[in-house]
Amino acid sequence: MKFAQFCQWLSNQAGRPSTFLMAIVLIIMWAVSGPWFHYNDTWQLIINTSTTIITFLMVFLIQNTQNRDNDIIHVKLDELIRATQSAQRSVLDLEAMDSKALRELRKEYRALAARTGTPLEDDAPQP
Repeated sequence: MKFAQFCQWLSNQAGRPSTFLMAIVLIIMWAVSGPWFHYNDTWQLIINTSTTIITFLMVFLIQNTQNRDNDIIHVKLDELIRATQSAQRSVLDLEAMDSKALRELRKEYRALAARTGTPLEDDAPQP
């Protein structure tokens, strides 16, 4: 199994309601066991270490799935741009532009939207 497939599978499993319920049950079990361990340092260390490790690993899992989703969205948008006759093909490789060039292009699109009377999403009045 490839890493990306494993991450996708693990992400799907982590997002299930049953996984959330299992986490709640484990936390309740830990809390209920407090008096038995006299709330000592080892008892606290168990939850601290467990949550730290899980959080550390989940950061990488979330980043991997976000990167994959971002790539998928870019490919789909690229295909829509390619398939639209009136679209500018120059926007297909915006990822390669630096921030200054992107800001300039954004200004051009704002001006174009102003000329056509169509506000861009971030220029639209807020409700």
